[in-house]
Amino acid sequence: MPHAVILLRAEAPPKPPTGQPCNGCGVCCAWAPCPLGMLLSRRRQGACHALEWDGERYRCGVLVAPRRWLPWLPATLARRLAWRWIAAARGCDADLDTD
Repeated sequence: MPHAVILLRAEAPPKPPTGQPCNGCGVCCAWAPCPLGMLLSRRRQGACHALEWDGERYRCGVLVAPRRWLPWLPATLARRLAWRWIAAARGCDADLDTD
């Protein structure tokens, strides 16, 4: 895998081991957007535009503020779509070396 620099807040939690519960580190979404993030960001690589910092951790903006990102969809549907595409509650899938 090529080397890249991902800029995240110093106070963000460290990336959990692959398969462990998400802690909001932001590494996955800063590295490459999910399918929904690709549509919103209009890119396949680099940080997702919907990645948001809440003061303690990174969150998916579509989950936090669905009307801002998908105003034409009902909020519950937008959240469901985001939940599925980010594979929420399935554990960390960012198999990246963050050392």
